[in-house]
Amino acid sequence: MERVEVLILNNNKKHTIFWTLLQHEDWKMHIAASEQGLCYVGSANMPYEEMEEWIRKHFRTSLLEQNDELMRPYADELAGYLEGRLVDFTISFDLMGTLFQKSVWDALCKIPYGQTCSYSEIAHLIGKPAAVRAVGTAIGANPVLISVPCHRVIGKNGTLTGYRGGLDMKIHLLELEKSNA
Repeated sequence: MERVEVLILNNNKKHTIFWTLLQHEDWKMHIAASEQGLCYVGSANMPYEEMEEWIRKHFRTSLLEQNDELMRPYADELAGYLEGRLVDFTISFDLMGTLFQKSVWDALCKIPYGQTCSYSEIAHLIGKPAAVRAVGTAIGANPVLISVPCHRVIGKNGTLTGYRGGLDMKIHLLELEKSNA
């Protein structure tokens, strides 16, 4: 049975999750961070409620506060990536997930910029070759699109598969990397 990490919050202290709206060309994405790092990158052009629902589910006792200035380092790196100026992210993350999910997300970060990998290759990389479907589920639960590059994962036969941000967003990100690699 898989061990699940549980975050126990001091009931007397409310934690704050900060957010901002990142605008790039015709995309608008809500992003959020805790004191530990980036914890959420939303799909392009999705409403605020998508982010709010995710934050409420994963950071139950937290306050949600817009703070464009505090979020600037995260927004700047994401914008740099979207403009083709940034290949590797240096920002910190606060990823809420199981140990299995975190192992998958760590493996995603090892896929080189401009390259792709299949779900089965990720399963092999984390030492769980029979867990291809579970890998797909973990990839779908990635809370920080783009910066943990789940868009670089494709089907075994080379086809583009689902993406929380939609296939148009995935295609755009892959083409961006291909043209800048």
